[in-house]
Amino acid sequence: MLNIPRPNIGKISVLVAILAWLALLFVDITRIFETVNRLEPNMAPQVSYVLEILFFITVYLFYNYSINKNDDLDFLDLIWRGASTGLLATSIALFINFFYQMLGEGRLAADPLLRNFFYHVNFAMITLFLISCSLLWKHLILYQKSKRVVQQWQAFEILMLISMFFIFFNENNLDYSFLFGFVFLAFFSASLSVNLKWIPYLTFKEKWKSILFFVIILVSTAYLFFELLSYSGSNLTFVNLTDNLFLMGLFAFVFIYSLFSFLVTLFNLPTSSVFEQKLVEAINFQRLSQSIKPGQDETQVLDILIDSSMSAAYADAGWLELLDSDDKKVIIQERFIDEDIREELYELMSNTRPFSEFNWKASDNDTRKYQGKIPHNIFKSAIMMPLMVNSKTIGRLFLIKEVKDGFNKEMINIINTFVGQACISVENYRLLNEAIKNERYKEELKIAQRVQRSLLPTELHHNECFEISGFSEAADEVGGDYYETKEISSNLFAIIIGDVSGKGTSAAFNMSQMKGIFHSLVQLNPSPGEFLAKANVALSQCLERNHFITTAYYLVNTKIKKIRYSRAGHCPTLFYDASVESCDYLSSDGLGLGIVRSALYENYIHESEFEFENDDVVVLFTDGIIEAKNESGVEFGYERLKKTLMGLHHFGAEEIQKKILEHIYGFVGQSNMPDDDFSLLVIKFNP
Repeated sequence: MLNIPRPNIGKISVLVAILAWLALLFVDITRIFETVNRLEPNMAPQVSYVLEILFFITVYLFYNYSINKNDDLDFLDLIWRGASTGLLATSIALFINFFYQMLGEGRLAADPLLRNFFYHVNFAMITLFLISCSLLWKHLILYQKSKRVVQQWQAFEILMLISMFFIFFNENNLDYSFLFGFVFLAFFSASLSVNLKWIPYLTFKEKWKSILFFVIILVSTAYLFFELLSYSGSNLTFVNLTDNLFLMGLFAFVFIYSLFSFLVTLFNLPTSSVFEQKLVEAINFQRLSQSIKPGQDETQVLDILIDSSMSAAYADAGWLELLDSDDKKVIIQERFIDEDIREELYELMSNTRPFSEFNWKASDNDTRKYQGKIPHNIFKSAIMMPLMVNSKTIGRLFLIKEVKDGFNKEMINIINTFVGQACISVENYRLLNEAIKNERYKEELKIAQRVQRSLLPTELHHNECFEISGFSEAADEVGGDYYETKEISSNLFAIIIGDVSGKGTSAAFNMSQMKGIFHSLVQLNPSPGEFLAKANVALSQCLERNHFITTAYYLVNTKIKKIRYSRAGHCPTLFYDASVESCDYLSSDGLGLGIVRSALYENYIHESEFEFENDDVVVLFTDGIIEAKNESGVEFGYERLKKTLMGLHHFGAEEIQKKILEHIYGFVGQSNMPDDDFSLLVIKFNP
């Protein structure tokens, strides 16, 4: 079989572009020769128009191939490529102007051949700059693209293609039709330029760099535009190549998108540190979740705890106090404070409310937070958080600041979350060590089972608009299924259900990491797609390479009666629509968390939305439900679950959940053990 090599589009397009530019130059030189020698003109202007369009198209093909080939470029690399091309084009234009300044009014300065050569050089560099920037902006605009944005960009490309051939209509004259086309392209460019979803993903440092690059692009665009206008009406050229609607439209697009990006990035700078801080908090929470391992002690957890808490609260100093085996108070961690000042503060706080109200023996210390002002000449406010393990207070975390009222609600919530997770980790360590001493494997499973039960919620958040009931069962002593709810506001609730790959203790510990990430990220009130993107970043740093987590994240808005959700490789949602008395599965594309551990994961995130009415029912489940097998090896299956719900929709949420489980146990048989963990959440909307 004949093996025909694939053509290299990049090399071919560069070669054709160079030949087209040389042909343009040759045609213009021929016209000059005919004029100087007073010969009859033989070259029609349409020849130049065709060569100009060919040059535009081949340059477009080259840059499109070059950018697509390097699809690993990040946002900053893309912007720098545009800025560097602008610097090159501007530098060449400045050099040409400087060269003519040096020539003065000499004979060489008036030579038409030399002037037209430099005219063609400027034309080529401006074209390269504008087309490259436009294709770079395309990749930024189509980041997290939707169908509407893709269609809008395709329409823009068609309009720009039409504008290439506009020269045959008006021969590059600046008439009313030209102005109308230019204004239309400018407005269309402005509508495209609002697609700036990539900016929030830049770090504070990257935003400063991008602002500098956009300034370079804006200055280059403005200078080259005025340079281009200087050729209008000039006697230098025989066929005007630069008063071109295509080039003018690109000038408008490149300048408007650069300006919008510059302004939005500039105004986003004050909030950059907040988003970075929240991501750091999620990663710190994940570090706390995985910090305890056999053979290590709890010092590592407490070290991470104080560092994470100080970072989250911007504290100026802090320390950790623990009770030893003899119930004596021991300082095990301290930051940015010497012993004398710490003892002075300790004495002050012991006699200052609310700190003086602390009781080591209180059983509800895990729900208490002691925060207030302190009468000190340096430090003005403090917060004290008790650490509890097995219903016993084992220590206290102290954070202090040099300003009054230095701890706000958000800071306190995240510190409380860190303390809770650290206490779970410490408890895991202590119980795990005890299990190893007695009966390592058996006791380890019991501890993990207890930890898992503590991770599943005892209360599912809801309001009067809906009921919710959940159940989870592990195939082994412990499992990796997880579900939880969070009340974001009185009418907005976050619901998550997930399934960790594998079974047993490793799945259970990965499940605890997922819980920590959920509690940290849900405080930001992200959209379902944003939640999956940030969760994937955090989990990618802690999950083993052969592990992943499938999940689905829902935002239930009872005010507008809508549910937005994104699915990361999880089972589809079963929805009973009371208005048509039908039941069906709602699915959405997605990929499990931890499978793709790079920014490319965001390409697999999709958000969906559906409305609900009174008496509608939503059933969320893990694959253990539909994969449950009877004695013959037949699975319960999706269709059987759908039929079961059709017969139970008139019951309340808790009754539906119980009866579905009865059907599953009846199908499997009481003597059979489940092959996989299975969990079930039932939501019913009240009339």
